Amino acid sequence: MSTAASEINFSDLSNKPADSVRKLQESPSRTLLVHRRGDEEDLVLTTASRAQEVREVVSTTTALFVALMQHSESVRDLVTDVMPTAFPWVRFLPREDMQAFVVELVDVLQAADSLGTPAPVTQLISQWQHTAEVHADPRLLAILHQDGDDLGDVPAPGAATA
Repeated sequence: MSTAASEINFSDLSNKPADSVRKLQESPSRTLLVHRRGDEEDLVLTTASRAQEVREVVSTTTALFVALMQHSESVRDLVTDVMPTAFPWVRFLPREDMQAFVVELVDVLQAADSLGTPAPVTQLISQWQHTAEVHADPRLLAILHQDGDDLGDVPAPGAATA
């Protein structure tokens, strides 16, 4: 969406809706980047058919990936070996954690696809990236591995804390 024809200002969308729709229809990607003022996040306007195509591609890719991962242990090992190409920060995870990330990623991809939302996947990736950050920092890792360090009881979810 780097061409001027596929970008408009938000005011154009409300003041010149017919021109905005024409630009959307003429865009090769059938998407339109709508710039908003100030700190407001820009919007992406797309056609319903384009949104469905994207959803179908994501769903198919997810199904294929899940099927490959469930097919054999050698595929799971291969995926674990290539993870640093997709996520360079996994190099800081111990191998068993990297394998756990791969397994959890496959599960969450499948579940998120069934809901039609990528949010659980991005959350999982963020959580594992934070875990890698701890492993990458010797000071934080030392704190994590201190023997006898009692961090106290963990309250049950929803329990009131004093």
